Amino acid sequence: MSDLVTGDAVVLGLRPARLPSRALAILLDLTLYVTAYVLIGVGLTLATASLDPAAQAAIAVASFLLLLVGIPIAVETLSHGRSLGKLACGLRVVRDDGGPIRFRHALVRGALGVVELLLTFGTVAAIASLVSARGRRLGDVFAGTLVVRERVPGARVMPVPAPPPWLAGRFTQLDLSAVPDGLWLAIRQYLTRMNQLDPQVGAAMAARLADDLVARTGAPPPPGVPAAAYLMAVVHERQSRDAARAFRAAAPPLAAAAPVPPGFGPVPAAAPASAPYVAPAPVARTAPAETPRAGGFAPPA
Repeated sequence: MSDLVTGDAVVLGLRPARLPSRALAILLDLTLYVTAYVLIGVGLTLATASLDPAAQAAIAVASFLLLLVGIPIAVETLSHGRSLGKLACGLRVVRDDGGPIRFRHALVRGALGVVELLLTFGTVAAIASLVSARGRRLGDVFAGTLVVRERVPGARVMPVPAPPPWLAGRFTQLDLSAVPDGLWLAIRQYLTRMNQLDPQVGAAMAARLADDLVARTGAPPPPGVPAAAYLMAVVHERQSRDAARAFRAAAPPLAAAAPVPPGFGPVPAAAPASAPYVAPAPVARTAPAETPRAGGFAPPA
Protein backbone atom coordinates (compact mmCIF):
# COMPACT_ATOMS: atom_id res chain seq x y z
CA MET A 1 0.00 0.00 0.00
CA SER A 2 1.28 3.44 -0.88
CA ASP A 3 1.59 6.05 1.89
CA LEU A 4 0.54 9.07 -0.15
CA VAL A 5 -0.16 12.20 1.92
CA THR A 6 -2.50 14.95 0.69
CA GLY A 7 -2.24 18.63 1.44
CA ASP A 8 -4.61 18.15 4.38
CA ALA A 9 -2.19 15.66 5.98
CA VAL A 10 -4.44 12.71 5.13
CA VAL A 11 -2.70 9.43 4.31
CA LEU A 12 -4.17 7.77 1.23
CA GLY A 13 -4.27 3.99 1.18
CA LEU A 14 -3.64 3.51 -2.54
CA ARG A 15 -2.39 0.20 -3.93
CA PRO A 16 0.14 0.75 -6.74
CA ALA A 17 -0.26 -1.57 -9.71
CA ARG A 18 2.42 -4.18 -10.26
CA LEU A 19 4.35 -4.77 -13.46
CA PRO A 20 2.36 -7.81 -14.72
CA SER A 21 -1.02 -6.06 -14.54
CA ARG A 22 0.39 -2.88 -16.05
CA ALA A 23 2.05 -4.83 -18.87
CA LEU A 24 -1.20 -6.61 -19.64
CA ALA A 25 -3.12 -3.31 -19.73
CA ILE A 26 -0.51 -1.73 -22.02
CA LEU A 27 -0.56 -4.80 -24.27
CA LEU A 28 -4.34 -4.58 -24.64
CA ASP A 29 -4.16 -0.86 -25.43
CA LEU A 30 -1.34 -1.27 -27.95
CA THR A 31 -3.12 -4.15 -29.66
CA LEU A 32 -6.17 -1.97 -30.17
CA TYR A 33 -4.23 1.11 -31.29
CA VAL A 34 -1.85 -0.78 -33.60
CA THR A 35 -4.75 -2.65 -35.21
CA ALA A 36 -6.53 0.64 -35.90
CA TYR A 37 -3.26 2.15 -37.19
CA VAL A 38 -2.65 -0.73 -39.60
CA LEU A 39 -6.20 -0.67 -40.96
CA ILE A 40 -6.23 3.09 -41.40
CA GLY A 41 -2.67 3.02 -42.79
CA VAL A 42 -3.63 0.53 -45.49
CA GLY A 43 -6.60 2.69 -46.43
CA LEU A 44 -4.46 5.82 -46.60
CA THR A 45 -1.84 4.04 -48.69
CA LEU A 46 -4.42 3.03 -51.24
CA ALA A 47 -6.00 6.49 -51.21
CA THR A 48 -2.70 8.36 -51.60
CA ALA A 49 -1.10 6.09 -54.19
CA SER A 50 -1.22 8.83 -56.80
CA LEU A 51 0.60 11.38 -54.60
CA ASP A 52 4.33 12.00 -54.56
CA PRO A 53 6.53 10.19 -51.97
CA ALA A 54 6.97 13.31 -49.82
CA ALA A 55 3.21 13.71 -49.36
CA GLN A 56 2.83 10.02 -48.61
CA ALA A 57 5.57 10.23 -45.94
CA ALA A 58 3.92 13.28 -44.34
CA ILE A 59 0.57 11.52 -44.21
CA ALA A 60 2.20 8.43 -42.71
CA VAL A 61 3.90 10.46 -39.97
CA ALA A 62 0.69 12.38 -39.24
CA SER A 63 -1.32 9.17 -38.96
CA PHE A 64 1.32 7.67 -36.66
CA LEU A 65 1.28 10.65 -34.33
CA LEU A 66 -2.50 10.85 -34.37
CA LEU A 67 -3.31 7.19 -33.76
CA LEU A 68 -0.43 6.04 -31.55
CA VAL A 69 0.18 9.26 -29.60
CA GLY A 70 -2.79 11.58 -29.85
CA ILE A 71 -5.57 9.01 -29.37
CA PRO A 72 -4.05 7.52 -26.16
CA ILE A 73 -3.58 11.02 -24.73
CA ALA A 74 -7.17 11.95 -25.55
CA VAL A 75 -8.52 8.70 -24.10
CA GLU A 76 -6.65 9.09 -20.79
CA THR A 77 -7.67 12.75 -20.54
CA LEU A 78 -11.35 12.19 -21.20
CA SER A 79 -11.60 9.03 -19.09
CA HIS A 80 -9.52 10.47 -16.21
CA GLY A 81 -6.87 7.78 -16.44
CA ARG A 82 -8.99 4.81 -17.48
CA SER A 83 -8.07 3.48 -20.91
CA LEU A 84 -9.68 0.32 -22.24
CA GLY A 85 -6.77 -1.87 -21.14
CA LYS A 86 -6.65 -0.33 -17.67
CA LEU A 87 -10.40 -0.61 -17.36
CA ALA A 88 -10.21 -4.32 -18.20
CA CYS A 89 -7.43 -4.89 -15.65
CA GLY A 90 -8.97 -2.74 -12.93
CA LEU A 91 -6.28 -0.02 -13.05
CA ARG A 92 -6.34 3.74 -13.15
CA VAL A 93 -3.84 6.58 -13.53
CA VAL A 94 -4.00 9.17 -10.73
CA ARG A 95 -1.88 12.08 -9.58
CA ASP A 96 0.62 11.74 -6.76
CA ASP A 97 -1.96 13.22 -4.37
CA GLY A 98 -4.63 10.73 -5.47
CA GLY A 99 -6.61 13.13 -7.66
CA PRO A 100 -7.66 12.57 -11.31
CA ILE A 101 -5.17 13.41 -14.03
CA ARG A 102 -5.57 16.20 -16.54
CA PHE A 103 -4.38 16.90 -20.07
CA ARG A 104 -0.83 17.89 -19.13
CA HIS A 105 -0.32 14.66 -17.19
CA ALA A 106 -1.61 12.56 -20.08
CA LEU A 107 0.52 14.58 -22.54
CA VAL A 108 3.76 13.92 -20.65
CA ARG A 109 2.93 10.24 -20.20
CA GLY A 110 2.02 9.84 -23.87
CA ALA A 111 5.10 11.71 -25.17
CA LEU A 112 7.51 9.65 -23.08
CA GLY A 113 5.53 6.51 -23.83
CA VAL A 114 6.63 6.76 -27.47
CA VAL A 115 10.23 6.22 -26.34
CA GLU A 116 9.55 3.83 -23.47
CA LEU A 117 6.92 1.63 -25.08
CA LEU A 118 7.08 1.94 -28.86
CA LEU A 119 10.70 2.65 -29.82
CA THR A 120 12.27 0.32 -27.22
CA PHE A 121 9.42 -2.25 -27.21
CA GLY A 122 8.71 -1.61 -23.52
CA THR A 123 12.22 -2.40 -22.27
CA VAL A 124 12.84 1.01 -20.69
CA ALA A 125 9.38 1.05 -19.09
CA ALA A 126 9.87 -2.45 -17.62
CA ILE A 127 13.27 -1.59 -16.13
CA ALA A 128 11.97 1.68 -14.67
CA SER A 129 8.95 -0.06 -13.13
CA LEU A 130 11.13 -2.74 -11.55
CA VAL A 131 13.52 -0.16 -10.09
CA SER A 132 10.78 2.15 -8.77
CA ALA A 133 9.34 1.39 -5.34
CA ARG A 134 5.82 2.17 -6.57
CA GLY A 135 6.19 0.60 -10.01
CA ARG A 136 6.31 3.88 -11.95
CA ARG A 137 7.79 4.24 -15.42
CA LEU A 138 9.60 7.37 -16.61
CA GLY A 139 6.39 8.92 -17.94
CA ASP A 140 4.81 8.63 -14.48
CA VAL A 141 7.89 10.11 -12.79
CA PHE A 142 8.01 13.19 -15.02
CA ALA A 143 4.22 13.62 -15.09
CA GLY A 144 3.79 13.17 -11.34
CA THR A 145 1.34 10.30 -11.74
CA LEU A 146 0.84 6.80 -10.41
CA VAL A 147 -1.02 3.75 -11.71
CA VAL A 148 -3.14 2.25 -8.93
CA ARG A 149 -5.48 -0.69 -8.56
CA GLU A 150 -9.16 0.16 -8.40
CA ARG A 151 -10.58 -3.33 -7.92
CA VAL A 152 -9.14 -4.51 -4.63
CA PRO A 153 -10.43 -7.82 -3.24
CA GLY A 154 -12.48 -7.13 -0.15
CA ALA A 155 -11.39 -8.52 3.17
CA ARG A 156 -13.52 -11.15 4.81
CA VAL A 157 -15.49 -9.66 7.70
CA MET A 158 -15.43 -11.97 10.71
CA PRO A 159 -18.48 -11.88 12.98
CA VAL A 160 -18.11 -11.01 16.65
CA PRO A 161 -18.61 -14.08 18.87
CA ALA A 162 -21.90 -14.18 20.74
CA PRO A 163 -21.74 -13.57 24.53
CA PRO A 164 -22.61 -16.32 27.01
CA PRO A 165 -26.37 -16.78 27.48
CA TRP A 166 -26.21 -15.88 31.16
CA LEU A 167 -24.93 -12.39 30.22
CA ALA A 168 -27.78 -11.58 27.82
CA GLY A 169 -29.64 -8.46 28.89
CA ARG A 170 -27.26 -7.62 31.76
CA PHE A 171 -26.05 -4.34 30.21
CA THR A 172 -29.24 -2.78 28.88
CA GLN A 173 -28.88 0.24 31.16
CA LEU A 174 -25.20 0.82 30.34
CA ASP A 175 -24.32 4.27 28.96
CA LEU A 176 -22.22 3.78 25.81
CA SER A 177 -22.27 7.35 24.50
CA ALA A 178 -18.76 8.17 25.75
CA VAL A 179 -17.04 5.19 24.10
CA PRO A 180 -15.05 6.39 21.04
CA ASP A 181 -15.11 4.62 17.69
CA GLY A 182 -11.43 3.75 17.95
CA LEU A 183 -12.03 1.73 21.10
CA TRP A 184 -14.97 -0.09 19.48
CA LEU A 185 -12.76 -0.96 16.52
CA ALA A 186 -9.98 -2.25 18.79
CA ILE A 187 -12.46 -4.39 20.76
CA ARG A 188 -13.95 -5.79 17.56
CA GLN A 189 -10.54 -6.64 16.13
CA TYR A 190 -9.59 -8.42 19.33
CA LEU A 191 -12.83 -10.42 19.52
CA THR A 192 -12.60 -11.58 15.90
CA ARG A 193 -8.96 -12.68 16.32
CA MET A 194 -8.74 -13.78 19.95
CA ASN A 195 -8.63 -17.47 18.99
CA GLN A 196 -5.48 -16.82 16.95
CA LEU A 197 -3.60 -15.20 19.85
CA ASP A 198 -1.51 -16.74 22.57
CA PRO A 199 -3.75 -17.33 25.64
CA GLN A 200 -1.65 -15.15 27.94
CA VAL A 201 -1.33 -12.35 25.40
CA GLY A 202 -5.05 -12.53 24.63
CA ALA A 203 -5.99 -12.39 28.31
CA ALA A 204 -3.76 -9.33 28.85
CA MET A 205 -5.28 -7.56 25.84
CA ALA A 206 -8.82 -8.36 26.99
CA ALA A 207 -8.11 -7.02 30.47
CA ARG A 208 -6.66 -3.80 29.08
CA LEU A 209 -9.57 -3.26 26.70
CA ALA A 210 -12.07 -4.02 29.46
CA ASP A 211 -10.39 -1.45 31.74
CA ASP A 212 -10.58 1.17 28.98
CA LEU A 213 -14.26 0.34 28.43
CA VAL A 214 -15.04 0.56 32.15
CA ALA A 215 -13.26 3.93 32.33
CA ARG A 216 -15.48 5.24 29.50
CA THR A 217 -18.77 3.84 30.77
CA GLY A 218 -18.21 4.29 34.50
CA ALA A 219 -19.82 0.93 35.34
CA PRO A 220 -17.62 -2.04 36.31
CA PRO A 221 -18.56 -5.53 35.10
CA PRO A 222 -20.32 -7.95 37.45
CA PRO A 223 -18.00 -9.89 39.80
CA GLY A 224 -16.61 -13.07 38.33
CA VAL A 225 -17.24 -12.13 34.68
CA PRO A 226 -14.18 -12.74 32.44
CA ALA A 227 -12.88 -9.78 30.50
CA ALA A 228 -13.48 -11.37 27.10
CA ALA A 229 -17.08 -12.30 27.98
CA TYR A 230 -17.66 -8.76 29.26
CA LEU A 231 -16.42 -7.32 25.96
CA MET A 232 -18.65 -9.70 23.97
CA ALA A 233 -21.72 -8.76 25.98
CA VAL A 234 -21.12 -5.00 25.66
CA VAL A 235 -20.49 -5.22 21.90
CA HIS A 236 -23.63 -7.34 21.52
CA GLU A 237 -25.61 -4.71 23.45
CA ARG A 238 -24.30 -1.95 21.18
CA GLN A 239 -25.18 -3.93 18.05
CA SER A 240 -28.68 -4.56 19.41
CA ARG A 241 -29.18 -0.84 20.02
CA ASP A 242 -27.93 0.06 16.57
CA ALA A 243 -30.23 -2.51 14.97
CA ALA A 244 -33.23 -1.29 16.95
CA ARG A 245 -32.46 2.31 16.02
CA ALA A 246 -32.14 1.41 12.33
CA PHE A 247 -35.43 -0.52 12.29
CA ARG A 248 -37.17 2.29 14.13
CA ALA A 249 -35.90 4.86 11.61
CA ALA A 250 -36.96 2.69 8.68
CA ALA A 251 -40.47 1.99 10.02
CA PRO A 252 -43.18 3.36 7.66
CA PRO A 253 -45.54 6.05 9.00
CA LEU A 254 -48.99 5.07 10.21
CA ALA A 255 -51.77 5.18 7.64
CA ALA A 256 -54.33 7.95 7.88
CA ALA A 257 -57.58 7.10 9.65
CA ALA A 258 -60.49 6.22 7.40
CA PRO A 259 -63.45 8.58 7.43
CA VAL A 260 -66.30 7.62 9.78
CA PRO A 261 -69.48 6.80 7.85
CA PRO A 262 -72.64 8.66 8.86
CA GLY A 263 -74.76 7.02 11.50
CA PHE A 264 -71.82 5.61 13.50
CA GLY A 265 -70.19 7.05 16.54
CA PRO A 266 -66.50 8.11 16.69
CA VAL A 267 -63.94 5.31 16.68
CA PRO A 268 -61.75 5.27 19.83
CA ALA A 269 -58.08 6.18 19.34
CA ALA A 270 -56.72 3.03 20.96
CA ALA A 271 -58.56 0.00 22.24
CA PRO A 272 -57.17 -2.64 24.60
CA ALA A 273 -55.74 -5.65 22.84
CA SER A 274 -57.86 -8.07 24.86
CA ALA A 275 -61.18 -6.24 24.47
CA PRO A 276 -63.50 -7.94 21.97
CA TYR A 277 -64.79 -6.05 19.06
CA VAL A 278 -68.35 -4.79 19.56
CA ALA A 279 -70.25 -3.65 16.52
CA PRO A 280 -71.89 -0.24 16.95
CA ALA A 281 -75.63 -0.32 17.40
CA PRO A 282 -77.56 0.89 14.37
CA VAL A 283 -79.48 4.09 14.67
CA ALA A 284 -83.20 3.42 15.22
CA ARG A 285 -85.39 4.98 12.61
CA THR A 286 -89.11 5.73 13.35
CA ALA A 287 -91.62 5.14 10.62
CA PRO A 288 -93.79 8.16 9.76
CA ALA A 289 -97.40 8.08 11.17
CA GLU A 290 -99.98 6.86 8.68
CA THR A 291 -102.38 9.55 7.60
CA PRO A 292 -106.05 8.38 7.69
CA ARG A 293 -107.71 8.20 4.35
CA ALA A 294 -110.57 10.57 3.64
CA GLY A 295 -113.92 8.81 3.01
CA GLY A 296 -117.74 9.26 3.23
CA PHE A 297 -118.07 7.43 6.62
CA ALA A 298 -118.23 9.71 9.63
CA PRO A 299 -117.98 8.21 13.15
CA PRO A 300 -120.97 8.79 15.46
CA ALA A 301 -120.73 11.77 17.79
